[in-house]
Formats: sequence, structure tokens, C-alpha cells
Amino acid sequence: MAVGARSGHDEPEERPERPAEPPAAAREAQQDGGAGGTADGGAGDEGEPGGGADRDPGPKKQRSFWKELPLLIGIALVLALLIKTFLVQAFSIPSDSMQDTLQRGDRVLVDKLTPWFGSTPERGEVVVFHDPGGWLEDQKPAEPNAVQKFLSFIGLMPSAEEKDLIKRVIATGGDTVECKKGGPVKVNGHALNEPYIYPGDSACDDMPFGPIKVPKGRIWVMGDHRQNSLDSRYHQELPGGGTVSNDEVVGRAFTIAWPLNRIDWLGIPGTFDQKGLNAMANTGPVAAGLAGAVPIVLWRRRRFARSGDAINRTDLTREG
Repeated sequence: MAVGARSGHDEPEERPERPAEPPAAAREAQQDGGAGGTADGGAGDEGEPGGGADRDPGPKKQRSFWKELPLLIGIALVLALLIKTFLVQAFSIPSDSMQDTLQRGDRVLVDKLTPWFGSTPERGEVVVFHDPGGWLEDQKPAEPNAVQKFLSFIGLMPSAEEKDLIKRVIATGGDTVECKKGGPVKVNGHALNEPYIYPGDSACDDMPFGPIKVPKGRIWVMGDHRQNSLDSRYHQELPGGGTVSNDEVVGRAFTIAWPLNRIDWLGIPGTFDQKGLNAMANTGPVAAGLAGAVPIVLWRRRRFARSGDAINRTDLTREG
């Protein structure tokens, strides 16, 4: 006998009770913290990661400018030292020996890079060089203060302790240079038209010289203010005969950087571009080369002639 009738669907005899509605406070907590999480994004009640763990924490707080300032200063000092050592250094003009090209108190920038690549001084360049020995014996540099020492250390001022000079290159290694009283300076027999000489000065009337053959690897230098410059002419009794070794050259002064109203480029005057200036200097090596080449050419011609005679005799023997 059937206990009861069913409607055609298998259903449990006892329906489960519907879960009670969570309180309003619990619903709000779940909405704020994510499923099973807490409001602050931490772990849930059962240790599961909170729903806020993947949130973007937001931009990091930038470091204070005052905290970064020492780093910036350190980088700037390192760059200044590298530039001073390998690229460019500032020098101050302490005398009137290069007037009117350079005035006392001018600041010039000196290119120290090109000598590192094997470049040597050229005629007409204004160069800074260390005292070869005996040129500045009677001049004692002023004692610099702390600020001057620091600026010199980073290359913004020349060192007061170093004995450096600045002059114009007139002749280089292999050149013959001379100047007679009342006449012009001559390099390899060619007279120089020197528009850079201080107005009213002569080329060398205060100290005529030469002819002097400049040794290889050295230069002959003179100031533009000829009657106020103790240059190569006045040190011929010293080792080197008044010339300066290329190794003593710090670099070429290429521009006046201070004061602002005197900013200018220090180029090479056109007088050093005249034709034939190099020809006389190169005559010796060329002549020596020709003298050495002639015997070799004659020897080769005789050798070829003998070889030709031997071949002809061989052919005649075969024909006979």
C-alpha cells in the first residue's frame, strides 16, 4: 500500500532550511574587505589572503631635494675633475706679455684633449706650458686662500702653485727661425707678417736672435707684446736653447671666456698659412730620401739588365 503519492519529480522528503540572512553589519564588512577578508585588506578569519592584497599601493614618496643635493654636488665635482684632467681647463692671464691678444686678468679655456691623441703644437697657436726650468725662478706665486684652492682643484681657476706660462708658437721641430734687428721674424726663410704684435712694438729689436734650428719635439715661443715678454729669446743659455719640449705643453688656449665683454676665439693667424712655409723645413728629409733612393734605383736597373742578358744568352743557346 502506497504511503504517499509523488508529483513525478524526485524530491527529498525534507527540504533544507534556507540560510538566515546575514546581518547588515556583516554585509558591509564583506563589501568593504572583499569575500572572506577584512576591511583593511589583511587576512580573513580563517587566514586566507584578503581581497585588498592586489591593490596598487600608490606612488612612492619622492626623496627630499635636500637629501639629493649632496649626491648632485658629488656628481658635479667628479665631472668637473674629469673635464679639468682630460678636456678643458681655465687659466688666468697674470701679465701683459700677450697684449693686445690677451689682457691681464683674462680667463682662457685650454684644450687638453687633443694632446692625448698625439696632437702636437702648431705654428701660430697660443699655448699654455709648464716652466721648462729657470723661466720663472724670480717670480713667487701669491699664497692662495681656501676658496681659490678649491676652485683650482675642480678646474675653475688655475693653480697658483703651478708655474705655467702662455705664449704663441712661432716655430716647431725642424724649423729654422731667426730675427735681425729692424727686420721681421723669419721661419724657414719666409718673413712673417705679424698683425697680432702689440701696437708700436718691433718684431725683435729688443732681443734679435738666430738663425736657430728648433730640435725635433720642441717649439720656439714668443709673446705678442715683444718688448714686454721674456720668451724663448731670453732663455737661450738654458738647456734646450730657449725651446720648450712638447711634453711640457698643457694644451692650446682656444677661447677667451671671461670677462664677458672680451669673449673671443683664439684662432691661428693667416700668416702661418702662407705657401712655402713648410717647404724649406721639409727640404732636408726630402733630399735625404732622394739621396737614399738613387742607389737603390740604379741597383735594381742593373739587376734587371743582367737578368735580361742571361735570358737572351739562354735563348741563343737553344736556337743554336
